[in-house]
Amino acid sequence: MTESVVRIGLVLPDVLGTYSDGGNAQVLQRRLQWRGIASAVVEIRDAVPTSLDLYLLGGGEDDAQAVAVTHLLARPGVQQAASRGAVVFGVCAGLQVLGTAFTTSDDITHPGLGLLDATTQPGPRRAVGEVVVDVGPHIGTEPLTGFENHLGRTRRGPGSHSLGTVRTGVGNGDGTEGAATGRVLATYLHGPVLARNPAFADLLLGWVLGTPPADLPMPEVAALREERLRAAKRGPRT
Repeated sequence: MTESVVRIGLVLPDVLGTYSDGGNAQVLQRRLQWRGIASAVVEIRDAVPTSLDLYLLGGGEDDAQAVAVTHLLARPGVQQAASRGAVVFGVCAGLQVLGTAFTTSDDITHPGLGLLDATTQPGPRRAVGEVVVDVGPHIGTEPLTGFENHLGRTRRGPGSHSLGTVRTGVGNGDGTEGAATGRVLATYLHGPVLARNPAFADLLLGWVLGTPPADLPMPEVAALREERLRAAKRGPRT
């Protein structure tokens, strides 16, 4: 971060906003505010600035993904920002757009932004329901919770690692969930996922701030997380 105000880019919210993933920007802004840190959310609808600290991409259907990737390939601000170390976080369609390629349900393959070593193709059926992910040490210690609603099955290459292994749900479709390369991360989890997983939100903020942010004990959030973990104990789906 180069300025005292943390600048959060909400990328194409009118296109990648089907599942209320724009709420992730509100979560980050509020967690900064509670710590006395100024922030600003920049809604990116046309030109993509390269100078922001963190970029968020949300979910959307096939047509929205195709529109988004065409727009972002022609205006490569996210790619340029990632190359200098900005944090980029994608959800669902955002995961697929950040990858190297994705195939939509009409069997058309689209190039992705190439920030993650991951390709996505349609699976045999939609994955819908609660998800629990046991994360790797590069993400943290607390499991991630969220809900998924996607047809895609994502295969990672050697250039990206997963966020963790799926305890309940489908995730990428191979027992893993999400993808990460450096400070570019993506997941299939909605919720918004950063509201349901505050430690995960603080991981992203720590990368932006250059140091882990001060702890924010919130018993009510912990209680809601436990409720969601109990709700997800219905066994894995394929």
